[in-house]
Amino acid sequence: MSKKKILIFDDDTAILEVVTIIFEENGYDVKISETSHDILEKVADYQPDVILMDNWIPKIGGVEATKLLKSTEEFKHIPVIYVTANNDIVALAAEAQADDYVSKPFNLDDLEEIVAKHMKEQV
Repeated sequence: MSKKKILIFDDDTAILEVVTIIFEENGYDVKISETSHDILEKVADYQPDVILMDNWIPKIGGVEATKLLKSTEEFKHIPVIYVTANNDIVALAAEAQADDYVSKPFNLDDLEEIVAKHMKEQV
């Protein structure tokens, strides 16, 4: 069975490092990006099972990047989990059309559970 793939958009390198290590240890294949302006190309190239999207990602931002993805027929089925420290996370996730959300700072167990839930739904 091939590994499940996670694509992470976040400009915080410390978060990228920790989350990548955790998910790789759990058997996932992880790819990261510190910008979101070329989201469609990155998703097309990698074909992730789940996407983690930061709100404050450089260039077009998490809301616009997620909307772009969700408005593209080929990718709208891929679950996007919105990850931000913003107080309005529920509203931002809804505006972006994200499938779920996690507040920063997040508990790694909570993040793993949410990702696993969406991975199961992909089967």
